[in-house]
Amino acid sequence: MKTKPTFSSESEILSGPSTMNTTLIQNLVNNYRNNQLSTINSNLSMDDARSIRFDLNVLKKFIADIESEVQKVDTNINGQDLGIRFYYAAYPSEENWDIMENQSVEPEYAGKHTLVMIPTLKMKDENDALLDYDFNPLDPSTYSQPNNIEGNAEALTLDSRENSTTSTLTEICAQNHGQLIPPADPKTETY
Repeated sequence: MKTKPTFSSESEILSGPSTMNTTLIQNLVNNYRNNQLSTINSNLSMDDARSIRFDLNVLKKFIADIESEVQKVDTNINGQDLGIRFYYAAYPSEENWDIMENQSVEPEYAGKHTLVMIPTLKMKDENDALLDYDFNPLDPSTYSQPNNIEGNAEALTLDSRENSTTSTLTEICAQNHGQLIPPADPKTETY
């Protein structure tokens, strides 16, 4: 029986590249396609996305923005305290596409899977257990009040198409729009 590897320090975690066996990857992808994706496609009568791609620079900027904004609020927070939670999500139907106003997402994405990335911060719960809570790096109240990110605090939103940063009163630090396949050409996928 294999045991999980343990790491004693962040430098040990970062010492070598992360790898996975290609057969395992193919099995995991096939499991999704043969079960969840197949069910979604047949029940919703659509050809849903099966992968999503983000530019490396978009991901680096999102991470750098999280780290930078956190340091403005609390210099004691380090990389081991931070993370990113990936929420499975879906774009609205074409009939409801008007909620995508001011977003650089084309209607051909209507109804398809996507991912929404939200920053996380390690915080203690009521039992002193250290847990990874969603938080908004631009709202100091979310640094100590877990899951208090839906208020009216000014926040940062990143848009991968324009690589822009905008602030409004109802948005939180999040990242969403990558290239979905389909509608993009699947010939670029390995798995």
